[in-house]
Amino acid sequence: MSDLPARFRAAQASAESIFWRAPSTPSAMFAALAAFAEEHDIEWDRYGERGAVEQLETEVADLLGKPAAVMFPSGVMAQQATLRAWCDRSGSRRVALPDMSHLLRYEQDGPRRVLGLELEWLTTGRETPTAGALARVGGRLGAAMVELPLRDAGCLLPTWDELTELSAAARERGVPLHADGARIWESVPHWDRTLAEAADLFDSMYVSLYKGLGGTSGALVVCPEDLAGELRSWRARMGGTIFSMTTAAVGGLMGLREHRDTFGDCRAWAIELAAALHEHGIRTFPAVPHIATFLAYAPGTADEVNERVVAFTEERGIVPSGLWRDADVPGWVETELTCYESAVSHDPADVAGWMAAAVGF
Repeated sequence: MSDLPARFRAAQASAESIFWRAPSTPSAMFAALAAFAEEHDIEWDRYGERGAVEQLETEVADLLGKPAAVMFPSGVMAQQATLRAWCDRSGSRRVALPDMSHLLRYEQDGPRRVLGLELEWLTTGRETPTAGALARVGGRLGAAMVELPLRDAGCLLPTWDELTELSAAARERGVPLHADGARIWESVPHWDRTLAEAADLFDSMYVSLYKGLGGTSGALVVCPEDLAGELRSWRARMGGTIFSMTTAAVGGLMGLREHRDTFGDCRAWAIELAAALHEHGIRTFPAVPHIATFLAYAPGTADEVNERVVAFTEERGIVPSGLWRDADVPGWVETELTCYESAVSHDPADVAGWMAAAVGF
């Protein structure tokens, strides 16, 4: 399928995208940021102080009910710095985390090679974190981390009871509990809880500005005030205290206003879509999505299915899904579906029909 990705990108440029968000251009994005900055009288930050960054940190800390928030250029830097700070306090470099965590799959061994962390498995595979899982990790821990949701497992979330029991067990044991909450904005409707209620279960939480919120880049960590000071030091050591983060901060402020209250409706639509896909023989995981992002499965090979998806996009002017990849089960393929505003404007039954036609059902 050497030419399929290029054909797909070319077809996408003039087609209607259903999933994720409609593609934009740099000029359109910068124009929107400029208009927002002018309307809200945004001021520059300097090296992460004052201006838009301070405003964003204050808003996010208030939303999540934490004393402080620290902005970082990236989530990778934010989480590694946070775990190292907790480990330094705890006197142990051992961190318990899911074996499907972003830190293990996409950061080129950075937590170990850059910050000297020793990583242990809190969960393996499509397993949700529990107090029992923490108890199975013996010895002294510097920190424990959960990913909410576990993205590579189909955006899988634990139950609220599992989270509260895990939080209590970590506090009783004296283990700082950190949450990778990159998609926490999208997760709280699953539990019918507020952001502050979710964050209260954790000693610290990372949130993303560009995933659900649709910003340009950037991340924050909400945490106690004294830890915030340590995080600012680690940000400087890791080269993250750059001259200005105003552009990313403005994107985050925009996203909070435009998208934060939409995720419940997006999740409800995704649940309807999953049910409609099942009627066409396309399976999903979870069977009932926990958030507006989930995995879809169909029989076939990646080359065969992607050829049909690209041809459908070229002929119909509709992007019915992203490209598919071979699944762990031979003879099946999988793709990730993210249902935001572009999707919700359609009837989920129609979208399921387009997907089924595109993959060959």
